[in-house]
Amino acid sequence: MEGPYIRIEETGAVIPLSEKVTTIGRGAAVDVHLGDPSVSRLHAEIVRHGPYAYVADLGLSRNGTRVNGRLVARRVLEDGDVLSFGSARCRVGGIPKEDIAAEVELRRSATPELTRRELDVLTSLCRPALSDEAFVAPATAREIATDLVVTEAAVKQHLLRLYQKFRIPEGPNRRVRLANEVVALGLVRPLPPAGRPEVPGLRPPAGHPEPVTSRQAS
Repeated sequence: MEGPYIRIEETGAVIPLSEKVTTIGRGAAVDVHLGDPSVSRLHAEIVRHGPYAYVADLGLSRNGTRVNGRLVARRVLEDGDVLSFGSARCRVGGIPKEDIAAEVELRRSATPELTRRELDVLTSLCRPALSDEAFVAPATAREIATDLVVTEAAVKQHLLRLYQKFRIPEGPNRRVRLANEVVALGLVRPLPPAGRPEVPGLRPPAGHPEPVTSRQAS
């Protein structure tokens, strides 16, 4: 098959990727239908930008999306990557290969393994910074706790582990530096605030994240 495609491991079905967005899930109206009960009706999407493609978990399933076994919110894809949507496995192919600078490859390989709860904390931390409001500080531990319905102490423990995983040294604006690192790596794709629909175009283009500011950061 010419051009990028996704292959469903269980059935062997091969579906070409749309020129723009390919939806994946258990629903009847998606482009790539997966019957596994661990998959949500609208689970994820693969977005193409010229020769590039990235997968984005839509945050509507507890089971998440993985690329080569690693839980992700959004990740640029390479030819042969194995995608897991819940328990359903697929493989992408036909994506042009590109030589990547050594420092970029090193940065990618340094991305730490994250648990689902750690990804939830990072998503809540960065949500304000990826909204349509300019110069917004990342969420505080109390705001994250309220968002995730957990204790503030639990959030602080998660943040301490995340500082260690991302090698964020002690000092002022530590949350800001963690948020900037996470956004730069493309690890989060925050959901819109409760009661507010997501408006297309609010998220920064892939590879061009808006920096998080230190205003109001503790």
